[in-house]
Amino acid sequence: MFEIVFHADDPAGKAFDVVLIAAIVASVLVVMLESVTAIQGRYARALLVAEWFFTVLFTIEYVIRLSVLENPTRYARSFFGVVDLLAILPTYISLFVPGAQVLLTVRILRALRVFRVLKLANYLDEANTLSRALAASRRKIFVFIFVVLTVVTVTGSLMYLIEGGENGFTSIPKSVYWAVVTVSTIGFGDITPQTPLGQFLSAVLAVVGYGIIAVPTGIVTVELGREQAEQRARDLTARAMAEVQLARCPKCGLGEHDDDARFCKWCGEEIVVEARPLGPAAAAPSTAPA
Repeated sequence: MFEIVFHADDPAGKAFDVVLIAAIVASVLVVMLESVTAIQGRYARALLVAEWFFTVLFTIEYVIRLSVLENPTRYARSFFGVVDLLAILPTYISLFVPGAQVLLTVRILRALRVFRVLKLANYLDEANTLSRALAASRRKIFVFIFVVLTVVTVTGSLMYLIEGGENGFTSIPKSVYWAVVTVSTIGFGDITPQTPLGQFLSAVLAVVGYGIIAVPTGIVTVELGREQAEQRARDLTARAMAEVQLARCPKCGLGEHDDDARFCKWCGEEIVVEARPLGPAAAAPSTAPA
């Protein structure tokens, strides 16, 4: 049961995860449909039955997960353990607090288990490379964000002075909101400058926005290229050190000798030098005859 529930290496475990993910998606769809007034009014009873069906199903699954573990408390405090609990609690809480079942959309987080089924762990190294690149560029990105905040604050304040409340710029915070929307090239259009000077400032800020969008991409790209170059260097070094010269005794198999040793320090037999790749098996001295 433990292998089926917590692993996807065999057909039974993979089938369990696939069925579980399908149930998660279906339960989230039920919660979303309940929020549509027309559907709720027509299929209220069916949606309620479906909701309780999924809640009971996930409750059984949660209990099974805890029962097959030697330390269930540790799993209950983990990320997936907390999500599993939050996926079933709102339905029971809704018995006392109407409307609490809306919180059941948290179930979609449980679909993260799809990574086990798809075996995306093979891409973990690439994910680590990206995370290291982001971490290396965090100070530059912080400075960039600070500059952007300064630009939108100054521009918003200027627009407040230029346009005034009669053109929709009723306060500095609202003017800063306009500057953020403009510099990000979104342009909702709910607030627009009416004076020639304000329109000119708006055009300048929009053009600057295109350059601002490219800056963080360039920062991360440079750090990512640097991290990949360092990773390639580490790989070359690892391959260069993949083989070492080991002095091995052909009689007793002892491989721990001094570099200049000619005879085994255990049995006195003349030793030979052989190339051996590094790895888990090479980390410990061999005790078998060569």
